[in-house]
Amino acid sequence: MNLLEQELDYPFGAQMPDSGSTLEVAPGVRWIRMALPFALDHINLWLLADEIDGVAGWTVVDCCISREEAKAQWEAIFAHELQGRPILRVLVTHMHPDHIGLAHWLCERWKAPLWISATDYYAARLGSQSTTGFGGPDSADFFVAHGLSDEGKLAEIRGRTSYYPSMVPAVPRRFHRLMDGATVRIGAHDWQCISGYGHAPEHMALYSPAQGLLLGGDMMLPRISTNVSVFDQEPESNPLQLFLDSIDRFQALPADTLTLPSHGKPFRGLHTRIRQLHEHHRDRLAEVLVACQAQPCSGADILPIMFKRPLDAHQTTFALGEAVAHLHALWFKGQLQRRRDADGVYRFQATVA
Repeated sequence: MNLLEQELDYPFGAQMPDSGSTLEVAPGVRWIRMALPFALDHINLWLLADEIDGVAGWTVVDCCISREEAKAQWEAIFAHELQGRPILRVLVTHMHPDHIGLAHWLCERWKAPLWISATDYYAARLGSQSTTGFGGPDSADFFVAHGLSDEGKLAEIRGRTSYYPSMVPAVPRRFHRLMDGATVRIGAHDWQCISGYGHAPEHMALYSPAQGLLLGGDMMLPRISTNVSVFDQEPESNPLQLFLDSIDRFQALPADTLTLPSHGKPFRGLHTRIRQLHEHHRDRLAEVLVACQAQPCSGADILPIMFKRPLDAHQTTFALGEAVAHLHALWFKGQLQRRRDADGVYRFQATVA
């Protein structure tokens, strides 16, 4: 554990579900852990005991990316963990591939409806059907405008026209809309929808007051800070401020809430984690501001300040997007001014030395 993790309580210790099995974390709430082929090497998925129209079954929360290994894990769960009951509903917290990739497969296999926010539903439909796939020339041009000059990485980004569809080959043609403040009845319990912004277009976390459980998705992770990036589809956004405002909404939940995150282990210490995340981004913003006081900086100039390790092309897209997000947060506050130089690169400089 790092020092920040030591401030949190992990009620299950080192215990985690094995591949193809589940671990009960509360009555009728089961934890699934599936492997991912990335540096972030796993995702947590959840089974909630449910009943719809008199039929007892399960709601699935999040799905994993579309790949054969994940399907095989799901098949093992279907065979051994469902107690003979069907999947009745597939609920997705947001549109990122590790969360929605197999939603179409699950919905088709079980004839179950998809539940998701409207914004993320349409973003996922666009990404799975688009010829750019959230990569390609537009993405590369955006990163060039923020100082990326590594031709090898740029060539890889330009070639990633099937990036999103490769992990999300299809999205169900119909959905049920999740909205902030709505209540979803799942089995014997009501779950309150809490929208979040900055990480995804319209992320939905769910809180069960009766059980004291928060399905935090990617908005509330115990070990790492959620990626918060500016990307080419919304090039002048301020996602970091949106994210920080969003996590403050969890302050209203009880301090002893058990948070079920999409990555990492279930934990208690929600208010502590909110403080930690604010402090983390406060420190990164301070580093960025100091750099821009010394000289005008592009997003690429900020990369080695915020990220001390080597980055491959996949990691660079997220890291550069996050660097720009921190620059934009300071720019929107008036602490930085922006100019576009003759080389076409945006550079930011402190308004006060």
